[in-house]
Amino acid sequence: MRLVTARIIAAANQTVGTDAVRGVRVLPVGAAAAPHVTEPVPAVVTEAPVKTREMAPAGYHHALAAHQAARPDRHVDPAIAEAIESQTRALRELSRRAFPDPDSGDEPTPVEISHAQRRHAGRVTHALALRRARDERAQRDGTTADAPRPLAAPRTA
Repeated sequence: MRLVTARIIAAANQTVGTDAVRGVRVLPVGAAAAPHVTEPVPAVVTEAPVKTREMAPAGYHHALAAHQAARPDRHVDPAIAEAIESQTRALRELSRRAFPDPDSGDEPTPVEISHAQRRHAGRVTHALALRRARDERAQRDGTTADAPRPLAAPRTA
């Protein structure tokens, strides 16, 4: 508890909104007397009406109308609007390619093809490593390998 007193003080002051808490004193176990239990005081709950714009004072409505009347009209440059549309179309096409609809067909997606190629390349590399280890062990033991095998890996990319 003593290690986190600074955080406790900061959280309490932030909750209250002032620097009312300046320190925390941590007492050893059993040092404090048992708390005195009193009857709980029932909380008084008053239901206030929900404030809406319709209930706002007339000055608010007058200021809002003046603001809306003084607001300049939006003028959109056609070139900018066309650029935005073009960019949106391009992003949608990229999104469609990156995240294809799973119900569009049974052909594998480019990501699945890439994963399959990497798995195949990994299996080929593993098989070549095993062959090389067997051949090296056979040479070390003075015996011949089971059958001559090519040691070159096929080109994958």
